[in-house]
Order: sequence, then C-alpha cells, then structure tokens
Amino acid sequence: MRSLESMLVSEGGFSDDPRDPGNRLPDGRPGSTMLGVTQANWERWVGRQVTHEEMRKLTPEKVAPFYKRKYWDACKCDELPVGLDYLVFDLAVNAGPGRASKMLQTAVGATPDGIIGPRTLAAVRAMNPEELISKFSDAKTEFYKSLPTFPTFGKGWLNRVAAVKIKATSMLA
Repeated sequence: MRSLESMLVSEGGFSDDPRDPGNRLPDGRPGSTMLGVTQANWERWVGRQVTHEEMRKLTPEKVAPFYKRKYWDACKCDELPVGLDYLVFDLAVNAGPGRASKMLQTAVGATPDGIIGPRTLAAVRAMNPEELISKFSDAKTEFYKSLPTFPTFGKGWLNRVAAVKIKATSMLA
C-alpha cells in the first residue's frame, strides 16, 4: 500500500524518547515506538506486554494489518480520493483516527462527529481535492501548534505537514 510506505517514511524507526507522550505506558513502564506504533498500542493489538527488543524487531509487514484495521479502515480511506486518503491516514496515525475524521469533516463543512459516513463522503466528493488537501493541511498545522509538546517536536511536525501535503497533492495526478 503506497500510503503505508509513505507514512512509514515519516514515522521512522525506533524511539524511546521519554519526552514523547506516546512513549509512556499506562502502568508506568517506559515505552517505545517503532515504525510509528506505540508500545501501548502494540500491546493492545497482540494482547500481551512486549519488550523494547520486540518493538525494535517490528517490520512493515508485521505492522501493516494493524495500520489497515486501526487507522486506514477506521477513517474509510478506501472511499476517499487518492492523495486525500494518504493525508487523512497520515494524521490518523500521528494523532488518532477520531481526530483525523473530525478534522476532515470540519474541512468539508460536515458535522464533526468522528464517523465518516455517506454525508461526509458526499461533501468530500463535492470539494476540489487540491483545495481540500490545502485546507486539511492548514488545520493540521494549527492542531500541532496547539500542543504543549510543540516546542520540542514542532519543527518535525511542521516538516511532516509540508512533506505530506506535497506528496498527497502529487498523488492527485
């Protein structure tokens, strides 16, 4: 899946940076992230605790079903125009499928309830895809700027917004 490959480039490899809220496990253990999958989410997916070493060994092939079900399918990306599907999927991975769905709904003027259904999809189809990508990307920028960890991670997030916007727009052709 082209969008998965592109998103994995943005997510990168292993990280156990304690400043990243995604690297905090609910039970107090220090967590980690690999290929964008937080240890907490991976433990829920596999149904048991995992070690940092197991996290380091995750591969794109291992995480693909996780990403498809939890993020791609949750945002109905198969029903979105090519390019926009990647844009929404990328934010879903980075900020949650509910937030990505609501941000898309707000961008198209639909009720932001977090459930992409027929009305949202109709509103998406009614908009110019390039304008929608731009509007959605602007909303992503504002979201990241609002986060308390922006001083630490903001430069990377804004670089990601710009790169994903360029890639999403190029996918429209």
